[in-house]
Amino acid sequence: MAQQFGGRTHLRFDDTNPTKEEQEYIDSIKEDVRWLGFDWGKHLYHASDYFDQLYEWAELLVQKGLAYVDDLTADQIRAYRGTLTEPGKEGPFRDRTVEENLDLFRRMRKGEFPDGARVLRAKIDMAAPNINLRDPVMYRILHARHPMTGDKWCVYPSYDYAHGQSDAIEGITHSLCTLEFEDHRPLYDWFIEHLPVPSRPRQYEFARLNLTYTVLSKRFLLRLVNEGRVRGWDDPRMPTISGLRRRGFPAEALRQFAERIGVAKRESVNEYAALEHEVRDVLNRTSPRRMAALRPLRVVLTNYPEGQVEEIEGMVPFARELWIEGDDFLEDPPKKFFRLAPGREVRLRAAYFITCQEAIKDEAGQVIELRCTYDPATRGGSAPDGRSPKATLHWVSARHARAAEVRLYDHLFAKADPGADGGDLMADLNPKSEEVLTGAWVEPGLVGLPAGTHVQFERLGYFCVDRDSTAERPVFNRTVTLRDIWAKLQAKG
Repeated sequence: MAQQFGGRTHLRFDDTNPTKEEQEYIDSIKEDVRWLGFDWGKHLYHASDYFDQLYEWAELLVQKGLAYVDDLTADQIRAYRGTLTEPGKEGPFRDRTVEENLDLFRRMRKGEFPDGARVLRAKIDMAAPNINLRDPVMYRILHARHPMTGDKWCVYPSYDYAHGQSDAIEGITHSLCTLEFEDHRPLYDWFIEHLPVPSRPRQYEFARLNLTYTVLSKRFLLRLVNEGRVRGWDDPRMPTISGLRRRGFPAEALRQFAERIGVAKRESVNEYAALEHEVRDVLNRTSPRRMAALRPLRVVLTNYPEGQVEEIEGMVPFARELWIEGDDFLEDPPKKFFRLAPGREVRLRAAYFITCQEAIKDEAGQVIELRCTYDPATRGGSAPDGRSPKATLHWVSARHARAAEVRLYDHLFAKADPGADGGDLMADLNPKSEEVLTGAWVEPGLVGLPAGTHVQFERLGYFCVDRDSTAERPVFNRTVTLRDIWAKLQAKG
């Protein structure tokens, strides 16, 4: 929005609760925002930057008779507040004098009372239809060291109080929030109207970005992390920026997706496939194409000279023994299966035509090796007589390929609308959301690449080097398939 209208964006951390501030989350947010392609420059702020001013304005509200110190417990405050259908009722401490309230509030700041003994509340209307206006809490006592202000404070403002005033101090014009804050806007405006703030910000609400097969509840995602259901907040299945980044989603694709779907004022759910479409669009333009065998099947070219090695397309070694994808061979193929089968000829990508002569099996009857012949006249993938096989297979040289671990990722949830029936979200988790293949083989040039490097494995999908990679053993995460396989499976029912 700021880029579009010539403004600027501030990055401000709400650190009004010192017990919930963790540097890990702060650093992660900064890193994610920068990775997305944005930079706040010098405009990095914290709510704690304004604690002195916020306290001064709170005293001003007390002096105006618009705030008071309440001794009720949290449960009592909740009971007095009423419900969405019943008005609240005034508590026994609501009519304290200005002098008494000011004295108690200052003693709260000095640390004379234990945690939870008293709160400062705005004095608005206990019968207001909007429950947020029923004398909301502005300050609570909390004897806790703050990461930014140390032990200076033992009273801390609520988010609802700090939000609008922080915006006003910074000169914010448009304070953008998601729809759950819509009912808080009257309170936001009330504080702005009753305080001598230096500017008049406005709060605008928009629908958050909901996706199919996704849950955005931080509480549930934390449960997944704590219970070890995922590898952490940056697990490639998690709907977090760090998770999408580790999976290999380019920042450009996320920006394209956000721009394409636009900003809505009503809640809606966007198709995950639309996000994947943008990812494929970017990766198709930017990812180099390489070859790998994820579920390898050995091929021996019986008429290829032993010990001979040649370079295909100037970089990929070709030799007598190869790995192909196990799915590319069927001993008894159906009618529309055009890949390798006994007696059938196929093309090896940019190399030669080969014909399967024999399938070698183990004691259990599983095919473990194919004996094939190659046609030396077809180097480069074309035949002088014009014949053209219906299938082209990818491959890697068994002698030169490097072992790799490949992690295949799918939707975190098996249902497009997880939890829609009111059941436990855990029951809707997709048991096949991650499949780890430890026996994969990749081109030798794919070893030692930095984490985050994108590559297209031909015919298999787009992949990204994971941070778990080592110089000896690379690890690749599947970002997306080449096509929306999930949708096809769903359609087949």
